[in-house]
This record gives sequence, structure tokens and C-alpha cells, in this order.
Amino acid sequence: MSNDVEWLSIPEFAERISVRDSRVRDLLRERAIIAVRRGENNALALPADFIVPGDHAPHLLPTLKGTLTVLLDAGFTDDEAMEWLFEFSDELDATPMEALRSGRRAHVRRVAQTLL
Repeated sequence: MSNDVEWLSIPEFAERISVRDSRVRDLLRERAIIAVRRGENNALALPADFIVPGDHAPHLLPTLKGTLTVLLDAGFTDDEAMEWLFEFSDELDATPMEALRSGRRAHVRRVAQTLL
């Protein structure tokens, strides 16, 4: 996984999208987002790249939930899905996360479906 990923704690992530920590935890339970354990204290961390600028406020990348569903349905763990999202893909000529953020949802999901 790229070392360029900016990792946020649950409170930091919540602050960036202007919600309570409990809402981020709900999103994790709903599998709309995933987190991995990192750092000395093994705390849950989420990538800042899950957040995109909006007209009024930053919000979650809308295409993330469906892509996570494909990966998790394929049997990926959260750690494996996170690694796949941030590893360079020759098929995409970018990381899947970069491709999602640039609007290439269908291509990313086609590549993800080949992992089944």
C-alpha cells in the first residue's frame, strides 16, 4: 500500500465531514466505509481519500460503498480491501481509489469483479 495515504482517526474523519463520531461508527457498521487498525495503539484509521469536496461541505465519495460491496462480497477482509484500493493497478493505470475519485467507477468495479 502506498505510503502517501493520509490516515485519520474516527474523530478526525467525523470532523472533516461534519458529523458526530457515532455517525462514522454507524457507517462502518453499515459497511459504507471500512477502517483498518494502524499505529502504536492499533486504533481504527480511515483514509482521507474516502472524503471528497462538495458544494457545501466535504462528504463521502459516493461510489465507495458499491465498490466496497463488490470487494467484501468477493470475500475480501477490510484489510485486503483497503490494500487493493490503494495499490497501483496496471489495468487501471492508477490505484483503484484514484480511479474512483476521477469518476471511473464502472472500470474499477469491472476490475474488482475479476477478483471473484
